[in-house]
Amino acid sequence: MCGRYVLYADPKRLRVVLELSETPRDLVPRYNIAPTQEVPAVRARADGGRELVMLRWGLVPPGSAGPGSGYRMINARAETAHLRPAFKGPLARHRCLIPADGFYEWRRDGRRARPYYIHPAGAGPFALAGLWARWRGTDGTEVASCAILTTPANAVVAPIHDRMPAILAPADFALWLDPAVTDPEAVGPLLVPAPPEGMALHPVGPAVNNPRSGGPGLIEPG
Repeated sequence: MCGRYVLYADPKRLRVVLELSETPRDLVPRYNIAPTQEVPAVRARADGGRELVMLRWGLVPPGSAGPGSGYRMINARAETAHLRPAFKGPLARHRCLIPADGFYEWRRDGRRARPYYIHPAGAGPFALAGLWARWRGTDGTEVASCAILTTPANAVVAPIHDRMPAILAPADFALWLDPAVTDPEAVGPLLVPAPPEGMALHPVGPAVNNPRSGGPGLIEPG
């Protein structure tokens, strides 16, 4: 699964990497992004461009009881998302990119779990495959939310956990975001474990266990 991640890239760099129409504003470095928080995501615009919006992390499907049900839908398994009622619609029509600089995973050792920071060996943000949905309450309340797709772990992540977020290659961004592509089979081949080459990880301190913790010290070896 993917339950915490990091985004600290310069907004100007994000505009280039994600081919955004405008440089994102009001983004601050975040080193411990957790479920139920508002997170930046990139969606296709009607005019063919791309926009960065804020979405609640934890998918709240239309027709569900509401935001209280979203926490357990922070991830969607890439292999079965097209079969799940909560995810099949977004997979067909509401796909997004979720920018990140790295993510955390925990390795279980008996009753204890040690956190690791997993990231590209080189610099630069990447994009996770995301799904989004809009829930409307009877009182007119609206919640736009998202989930991160996951795949089996690659050779780097597997010693830590059996799952990892689906990382999209930049060459695949356009297809993933294309609203004209509604067949899950057309985007399914993109949802595979990221190549292990160029990925690195190291253990970090226990402070990341607390979602209220922040700061660049969280990703330092510990």
